Amino acid sequence: MRTSNLRVLCWLTGFALLFVAKPSFSANPVSITLLAAGDVAQCSLPGAAQTAVLIEKIPGTVLAVGDLAYPKGTHADFARCYAPTWGKFMSRTLPVPGNRDYQTPNAAGYFDYFGKRAGEAGKGYYSVDKGGWHIVALNSNIDAGANSEQVKWLRDDLAGNRHTCILAFWHHPRFTSGYHGNDANTAVLWDTLYAAGTSVVITGHDHDYERFAPMDSKGQRDEKRGIRSFVVGTGGAKLYDFSLRTEVSEAWNANSWGVLKLELRADGYEWAFMPVAGGTFHDAGSAKCVRK
Repeated sequence: MRTSNLRVLCWLTGFALLFVAKPSFSANPVSITLLAAGDVAQCSLPGAAQTAVLIEKIPGTVLAVGDLAYPKGTHADFARCYAPTWGKFMSRTLPVPGNRDYQTPNAAGYFDYFGKRAGEAGKGYYSVDKGGWHIVALNSNIDAGANSEQVKWLRDDLAGNRHTCILAFWHHPRFTSGYHGNDANTAVLWDTLYAAGTSVVITGHDHDYERFAPMDSKGQRDEKRGIRSFVVGTGGAKLYDFSLRTEVSEAWNANSWGVLKLELRADGYEWAFMPVAGGTFHDAGSAKCVRK
């Protein structure tokens, strides 16, 4: 009788320990790493090779944010300048084209080099889901007006999205303090993404790094529903200085090549600018996703 009671006690104790010792998986949520920059491979400069060293050390998806092979995005430019550096990450790269890539008619060098990774040839926009985030790649070199095929596709794509967190990337920045200035041609893209509750937009084109506070469709601070925008034209091409900075510009640098590292979590994200060897500029922070 005593042996039976002891067995029951041991069984009850073990059953209780299953609940006491159960690990909390919510305390360590899965994250997805993105490494982003545009304006990358200029053969006469060492920048692309140096940023490639950063990417090589970190697993994650690479966002190649346009102007990827200088000077004209030809097949030869991609073979000589991009392939030996960032080309090593082809299997984990999501690209969008830049204006340099379109200096070859129809961006043929770009579309031939990336193939299906670039989306449908001639269009260059597509979307993927990663780690609970909806990631949208857009083409700022083609029609992005309210009645364009691209914007109609974007509206349908966002209407079908079931994820809370949305990130979009393309080449020409809607808002920037850089040399080229704000790009009105991407206004409808921004407005459509803002209405859908997008959290992050990444662009290039200006050869610098800039982070903005969350903004609405007019470029005004909107901490509740605004899109946080990053300009990351620091992939390896010649760097440019800034023009007059706007009030919502929170971080900026034009002295170092580097990449933006993003850790995407189920309900938010962390960012960090990573300079190449010898660079001293850093920018880091975190935020929650926009709630519709």
